[in-house]
Amino acid sequence: MATLTVPPTPVSPRDDAIQLYKAFKGLGCDTEAVIGILAHRDATQRAYIRQEYETMYHEDLLKRLASELSGKLETAVLLWMHDLVERDATILKEALYTGFINLGAVTEVICSRTSSQLQVLKQVYHSTFGTYLEHGIEQQVKYDLFGQILLAFLSKPRDESMEVDMEMAANDAKALYKAGEKKLGTDEKVFVQIFSERNRAHLVAINTCYHDMYGGSLKKAIKKETSGLFEHALLTILQCAENPEKYFAKVLYKSMKGLGTNDTTLIRVIVTRTEIDMQHIKAEYHKKYKKSLKDAVHSDTSGHYRSFLLSLLGPNL
Repeated sequence: MATLTVPPTPVSPRDDAIQLYKAFKGLGCDTEAVIGILAHRDATQRAYIRQEYETMYHEDLLKRLASELSGKLETAVLLWMHDLVERDATILKEALYTGFINLGAVTEVICSRTSSQLQVLKQVYHSTFGTYLEHGIEQQVKYDLFGQILLAFLSKPRDESMEVDMEMAANDAKALYKAGEKKLGTDEKVFVQIFSERNRAHLVAINTCYHDMYGGSLKKAIKKETSGLFEHALLTILQCAENPEKYFAKVLYKSMKGLGTNDTTLIRVIVTRTEIDMQHIKAEYHKKYKKSLKDAVHSDTSGHYRSFLLSLLGPNL
């Protein structure tokens, strides 16, 4: 469930474009006015505003926003202006090709999306940037186990129904046990195959079977038998199969834990989940950490950047 709040009576994209232009005119930018408009429009409305602005003022709204805003607010607003798939493509491009390769962001986007979402993402990535996403991963990620699971998860189609063959799930649990906890060393190829080929409902069933058959959780087995980015990718796939909202609540908590804030992660998760399941993420956050997500964000941010993120998070429920 989304947390985005939009006006009960839709405002015309033309009127929004005019108000944005007025906010940009003169000395300085009326940042509050910009946030008041853009933080309360859905993806379709934002796309229409961008079209209308370019038609009326012969200027790309994104370029104007980049010149008027700065810092973390600029980053958040520009990411917000894309639709869901374009945004994922942009995150991956920046994560793979800017000075600091952000493999955490790459893992999150790829391993938390469904098979159908990834197929569309690959098409949009290629049409937008003129190169294949798989090539970017091959270039920037060592072809180790981590690279293998990313490429396999990207390329293999998975059924997205909720139907589960429990006999097959039990066999998969047995195969994972034999490849991991039962033997000396780990046969990682089995983990790559099962985690890249089975859908979410099936992975949840495997986890249940694993616990019933061997008395331990599959999550603990992954932590015991694998390490590094490969472990992180497998856990992301499993956690997003079981409860994606709980997974994202944990990512948000870690981004604000301790001294300093990982604003790149904070922005990415809030902006990408606001129109999808942020209401449930907020509930999971409060349940786990006994504090509202809005209060946590308020404590860790400031200024217009804070106002924008809090606007996306909606009422404090």
